[in-house]
Amino acid sequence: MLVLLCATCSTLVRAKIDFNLDSESYFRIEIAYGKEASKKVKGWRKLINELQGEDLDEKLYEINRFFNRFDFVDDLVHWQQKDYWATPIEFISTGAGDCEDYTIAKYFSLIELGIPEQQLRLMYVTALELRQPHMVLAYYETPTSIPLVLDNINRRILPANKRRDLSPIYSFNGNGLWAAKAMGTGRKLRGSGPMKMWDDMVERLDRVMYGDKQE
Repeated sequence: MLVLLCATCSTLVRAKIDFNLDSESYFRIEIAYGKEASKKVKGWRKLINELQGEDLDEKLYEINRFFNRFDFVDDLVHWQQKDYWATPIEFISTGAGDCEDYTIAKYFSLIELGIPEQQLRLMYVTALELRQPHMVLAYYETPTSIPLVLDNINRRILPANKRRDLSPIYSFNGNGLWAAKAMGTGRKLRGSGPMKMWDDMVERLDRVMYGDKQE
């Protein structure tokens, strides 16, 4: 289930996190989720390393395919919370999540692969056929391009103008929050309120990555 953020939400979305996990990080993952979870995360890191030299289309395709294999499970069932944004580590370790979790994991993975943050946006939409809010990842070749949509419902990567089943609401990344306009760039919004869901997720990610060593 999605929390629909208002125009006054924070535009500060921290994205650059060092995902080169050390032995202590993997130990913390094993303690929290078991040895199998540690193997899953290592498999993700292996994929990231293998894709570093590939072209853009291959990176988008493989990251989209990798995460779309995971099970869709509602937050109430999976986390016993009405709305919960899982870290990529939590999503990979448990092998399940909802639309925000797919999108967040793809977002961080593509940044790890060197795709500039300004070319990626987490986009809130309405899934018209399902009649419910949804989140997808949008990739923009240029600031004014029609973006490509990475989605866990329709697993094909398609230009936004081919996704007539989605109605955009707004999008965000580390550079700001935008009012969506026909799945395009839209109008940048101003605001200074805290984006609590994201902040909570990043704080949990820091604890897994760095333990008590974080500043």
